[in-house]
Amino acid sequence: MEALTAAWERYAAGRTPRRAVNAAGATTWLNWTQYPDHGPGESLLGQMRGRRVLELGCGTGCNLAHLATVGARCVGIDVAPTQRMKAEARWGHIAGLTFRTAEATQFLSDHTERFDVVFSIFGAVWFTDPERLLPLVRERLSQGGVFAFSHKPPAKDQQPGAALRQARAVSRWDCSADEWVDLLASVGFSNITAKVVAPPESEQEGTLLVRAEA
Repeated sequence: MEALTAAWERYAAGRTPRRAVNAAGATTWLNWTQYPDHGPGESLLGQMRGRRVLELGCGTGCNLAHLATVGARCVGIDVAPTQRMKAEARWGHIAGLTFRTAEATQFLSDHTERFDVVFSIFGAVWFTDPERLLPLVRERLSQGGVFAFSHKPPAKDQQPGAALRQARAVSRWDCSADEWVDLLASVGFSNITAKVVAPPESEQEGTLLVRAEA
């Protein structure tokens, strides 16, 4: 756990803060892809007002802060303490928004809260063994709740189900769309969709976006 935290602390130290305003002039927004101002936004999650939302691997909290501004009650977790400090410094003034330092599977195991939405954008879902994580997410979701996440698609020449080792302490689960569908269905999720969102015209790599319901 210490090695994992240290690895993500090094990552956090090198990250550039999200810009203050997007192309539309908004100060908060949800961005599912690796490209600015691109992708479906919060519409993927449905109505937000009054819903209880958990983000796994929230980083500096920019995506979660947007959901709080549209009426959701939000909790964000990240294993790196630095990320929590940055998130609280930037977004701590927003009502209904809480940040915690925690590893995803431990948080889900230790807490009995239920959530209407659990999501992860290039976050903990990509870096946690799905056989451990997915049953815990399913258990913490309310009936009909939404689970959604995104990450880069696996390389075209990658073997199915491969976990790529990075920075010694961090593993990444580069599952394909079909693999995610099978994994989610195996632990009781339904209405599962998994697709690659096409990149902007100037880019080559899309974004794998997955959505399922409890």
